[in-house]
Amino acid sequence: MNKDLTVGRPEEVLWKFSLPLLGSIVFQQLYNIADSLVAGKFVGETALAAVGNSYEITLIYLAFGFGCNIGCSVIVSQFFGARNWTDMKTAVRTTYLSSAVLCAVLMLIGFVFAPQMLRLINTPAEIFDGSLLYLNIYTAGLIFLFFYNITNGIFSAMGDSRTPFLFLAFSSVTNIFVDMLFVIAFHMGIAGVAWATFLCQSVSCMLSVYYLMKRLKTIHTEENPKWFSLPIFKKLVAIAVPSILQQSFVSFGNIIIQGLINSFGASITAGYAAAVKLNNLVITSFTTLGNGMSNFTAQNYGAGKIDRIRQGCRAGIKMIWILCVPVVLLYLLAGREAVHLFMDKSTGLAMDTGVQFLRIVVPFYFVVSVKLVSDGVLRGTGCMKQFMIDTFADLILRVGFAVVLASGMGAVGIWCAWPVGWIIGTLLSVYFYKTCKWEEKK
Repeated sequence: MNKDLTVGRPEEVLWKFSLPLLGSIVFQQLYNIADSLVAGKFVGETALAAVGNSYEITLIYLAFGFGCNIGCSVIVSQFFGARNWTDMKTAVRTTYLSSAVLCAVLMLIGFVFAPQMLRLINTPAEIFDGSLLYLNIYTAGLIFLFFYNITNGIFSAMGDSRTPFLFLAFSSVTNIFVDMLFVIAFHMGIAGVAWATFLCQSVSCMLSVYYLMKRLKTIHTEENPKWFSLPIFKKLVAIAVPSILQQSFVSFGNIIIQGLINSFGASITAGYAAAVKLNNLVITSFTTLGNGMSNFTAQNYGAGKIDRIRQGCRAGIKMIWILCVPVVLLYLLAGREAVHLFMDKSTGLAMDTGVQFLRIVVPFYFVVSVKLVSDGVLRGTGCMKQFMIDTFADLILRVGFAVVLASGMGAVGIWCAWPVGWIIGTLLSVYFYKTCKWEEKK
């Protein structure tokens, strides 16, 4: 059901809207977690390293999907808040068409240059073939990944975070059983893990698109929406491209870091692969709440309710800190048990690496969560220049410190670079939130 985010107590509205979003991203992450868990438990440490190694490249694909999601979501939210139904539907059609073209180009590049990308990150020889196999199958399902993320963003833009959650919950749970069926019963190894993700993600995508089309038909317009609008496309690009660049550069930064980690051997790579899955589950969840903040902001921005944006930001920080507490306690007190979920027969070095990463990074979740909420406000109001600056500062510092510290401190130096980037990025994001003149911009 569509939900108007411009009325009601901001804190209550955000909780009701964001909890299904949080649940959705938890289940979304189950795709990658299930892949790593089944690969590590039932195939071996080498398979876990191969899946984790490929994951850093798949994040580039996700960056483009995320950018299309954000661009469409913000623009649709603004039209929804302004009750401009014709342009809202035109924005949906324009996004689907332009994203399909972009996705086709990415798939072509992925199939042609996958080996070169794996060599670029110093993929160890013993996991190269497994990484390439997983990456190629993942690339084949890219169209479903794109269209699901865009559809999810459109539902959220209309204030409905419950419908995509239900689809994704069913699909993610099914993915776990299909993973186990293909790997344990059919002995398909890494290929079974990848094909399970492909199958379940395609089902989730098709169901989401079908129900969105039904939903849009219930919204009546005085004029027929266009299949493509150049002015709306330009608005989408103005939001999407900075988000794509931001996520892409973050992904490239992660690839550089992955290359550094790979130079320390397969055991370090496996330990990092397990820990970074746990870390990404949290960071991606917080990012999704930041996206929800963008939807809330964009609807109120479109409706001209600027005061509600600041109230919503304070409520968003309070909400995300409440969620931080149990996660931080869990990872600090039971980090070894959490890492062990991804490993059966593994070296002590791999296990110790994963635990060490968590202990250094996890306490700073309280810092980065503030950045993600204020970033959501910047995106929702179209302050993309400021958003890019604070994000690149985070990335450049994190990658730069990782390279420098790795030479003297080894892998632990790489882990220490995370908090440095997060702190600087958060300070900049909060500064831009305080100083951005939304009223004048609007």
